[in-house]
Amino acid sequence: MTTALSAQQDVVDEVIALTYHDPLAFVLGAYPWGVKDGPLAQESGPDQWQAEFLTRLGDAVTDRAFDGHSPVAPIRMAVSSGHGIGKSTLVAWLVDWLMSTRPQCRGTLTANTFTQLDTKTWAALHAWHAKCLTADRFTITTARMYHTAHKDTWFCAPQSSKEENSEAFAGQHEKRSTSFYIFDEASAIPDEIWRVAEGGLTDGEPMIFAFGNPTRSQGSFHAACFGAMRKRWDSVAIDSRECRFTNKTQIKEWEDDYGENSDFFRVRVRGLPPAASDLQYISSALVYEAQQREPVALKDDPLVCGLDVARGGGDMSVFRFRRGADARTVPAIRLDTNDTTDLVTRAVHLLEDKHEGRRLHTLFVDATGIGGPIVDRLRQLGHKNIVGVQFGARAPNTRFANMRSYIWGRCRDWLAYGAIDASPRLEQDLIGPGYTHDKHDRIVLEAKDKMKARGVDSPDDGDALAMTFAAYTVAKAVPFMDGVKKRPSGSGWHWQ
Repeated sequence: MTTALSAQQDVVDEVIALTYHDPLAFVLGAYPWGVKDGPLAQESGPDQWQAEFLTRLGDAVTDRAFDGHSPVAPIRMAVSSGHGIGKSTLVAWLVDWLMSTRPQCRGTLTANTFTQLDTKTWAALHAWHAKCLTADRFTITTARMYHTAHKDTWFCAPQSSKEENSEAFAGQHEKRSTSFYIFDEASAIPDEIWRVAEGGLTDGEPMIFAFGNPTRSQGSFHAACFGAMRKRWDSVAIDSRECRFTNKTQIKEWEDDYGENSDFFRVRVRGLPPAASDLQYISSALVYEAQQREPVALKDDPLVCGLDVARGGGDMSVFRFRRGADARTVPAIRLDTNDTTDLVTRAVHLLEDKHEGRRLHTLFVDATGIGGPIVDRLRQLGHKNIVGVQFGARAPNTRFANMRSYIWGRCRDWLAYGAIDASPRLEQDLIGPGYTHDKHDRIVLEAKDKMKARGVDSPDDGDALAMTFAAYTVAKAVPFMDGVKKRPSGSGWHWQ
C-alpha cells in the first residue's frame, strides 16, 4: 500500500516538475481525459482556443525565465469572447496549474457579480479541482483554496469586485513566487479594481488574466483587448461559432433574430464590443460587410503595400497589402519595432520577394517623423517604387483637411466593394477614429493622440491599409499622386 502510494506521489511530482513552463501539458496530464468510466471518459482535452491560450502562456513563462529572485515583467492575457466557450473551465485549469507548480504563490479570483463568482467561477474551480491529480495536496472551501500544509502562505481566494472592496486586492506580493489575479466577466469589473491589482504585479513572476463578453466600449477590459492598453496585453477575440462546446442552435436563433452585425450578436457571439458612436468615421456595418465579401482582383491589378511606422510607446509597425479590391489574400505583417534598420531590411525583402506569384508594385511608407529616413534609405538602395506619405500634407481633394483624412476617405469608399480579413485588430482600428469638420467644412479625421486620450489605441493596421490609397497605381507604371485631375488617355488607369 505504501509503495503504491509512493509511486503515485512520484507521478504527481513528475507532472509538476515537467509542467512549470507548460500549462497545456499540465492540463493534459493532470486530468483523467478519456479514462474509461471516469468523469472525462468522453472528452479528449481542451478546445483549440484553450490549447492555443495555454501554449502562449507557456511561451511567456519560458521567455521571462524567472529565477526565483529577480522580478520579471508581468504576464497579462485577456480573452474577449461570446457566450459558452469554456472561460470558467480555463480559469479552473489556470488556478490548478499555478497552485500546483508554484510553491507559496498567492492568487485572487473575482467576477462582475458575487453570483457569477460563487455559482460559476468558483464552482467550476471546485468541480475541476476534484478531478485534478494534485487534489489531495490542497483544501478548497467557499472562502479559499490553500495548500493543506501552508494555509496562510500558499493560497487563492475569491473576492468581490465592488469598488469599495478594492483594498482586498492590494498588498498581494510574492517575491519568490507568483502573485496572480484572474478576472471573470471582466468588462463590468470597476476600473479601480484593475488599478489596485496592477500594484500586485511588481514582484516575482506576476500574472493577470481577464475573460469576458465585451459589453462596454470603454473601461479597462476594453482598453486591454481593443484600446490603448492592448500593447501591454496578449489579447484575443474568440467567436463562439468557432468553439467546440457552444450551443450552435441557440447561436443560429440569435443570428436570425438580431442579425450578425447587431450589437447583441457582436457581444454575445463574435466577442467584439458594441459598435462605436455615430461620430465614428467608418461604420461597423461597412467593415463587417467587407469581412464577409469574397476578394476579387483583376488580372492587371498591381499589388501595393502600406507601411505604418511605429513611434514607440507600444505601437506596432505594420505592413498591409492590397491588390485592387482584395486586401485579404496576402496577410499583414506586424512588427514590435520602430528600428529603421530592421524596417528597411524587411521592406527590401518584401520588395524583392514574390507574394501570391507577383512582386510588389508600390510600397507606401508613412514618411512622417522617423519614417522619412526609411523612404530615403530605400531609394538610396535603388528602389524607385517607394511613395512617402506625409499625413499632415495638403490633401489633393478639397473635401479633406489633410492627407491622412483623404486616404481614410478613399479607404472608406473602397470598403463598399473591397474585401478585408476578419482580424479584430483591423476591425477596431477601422471603426476607431472619429471625425469633425474644420471652419472650411473639410473632413478632419481624429488625431492619434486624441484617440489615445479617450482610451482608443493607435490604429496602426488601419493607417497601413489606408496608405495604399495615397496614390493611383497602374500595372507597369510608376504611381502618381492623386493631384492629377485629368486621366491619361488609354484604359490602363483605374482606382485602386
